[in-house]
Amino acid sequence: MDKKTFSRQSILQYAADNFNAIPHYLWEKYPNYAVLKHTHNQKWFGIIVDLPCAKLGLNKSEDMVDLLVVKADPAAISTLLNNDGYHPAYYMNKTHWISIRLDGTISEEEICYLLNESYNLTKK
Repeated sequence: MDKKTFSRQSILQYAADNFNAIPHYLWEKYPNYAVLKHTHNQKWFGIIVDLPCAKLGLNKSEDMVDLLVVKADPAAISTLLNNDGYHPAYYMNKTHWISIRLDGTISEEEICYLLNESYNLTKK
């Protein structure tokens, strides 16, 4: 990939720096699933999950891939899903949430933009 990979740790640091959000690990069965919540209303604005590549239909040598799931405008979701690196929301409403593959396919700038949008859409 020619784009820098924006990793799970980079996203968690970005969320801490920009939203004062700390990751919450809610499920013993899924210890790597990190939920990002607003501090004032506890609404989720993001979740990072790891999934087997095969679940996404990827033919990659890696066993697992991280996804960032964020809330987005439904019109934007339908457009984004036409691009590599985006998938229907995992665990969330597929009309209002989208999954972003964290393997370098999507730029850091685009990921930050979508995370900011999700934060703003869920802050009410």
